[in-house]
Amino acid sequence: MNTEEQVIDVINRIRPYLNNDGGDIEFVKFDNGIVYVRLIGACAGCAMQDATLKDGLEALLLEEVPGVIEVVNVAESNEEIK
Repeated sequence: MNTEEQVIDVINRIRPYLNNDGGDIEFVKFDNGIVYVRLIGACAGCAMQDATLKDGLEALLLEEVPGVIEVVNVAESNEEIK
């Protein structure tokens, strides 16, 4: 399994928890160690979204997927995703 597939696997493992709260997460891309995702549904704009991304998803990815250095929510970012 390549890095992108590993990232998607981890995202799919946390997805049910987000779905239970009416939200979801979409994988956008993996580039230079950064995982770009988009929080959607109830997760978009939720007060807990930073905790979900940094304390949840990012911590898990840093532990389980070599090469990941950060997770960025593209809905919050000014970066253009290509």
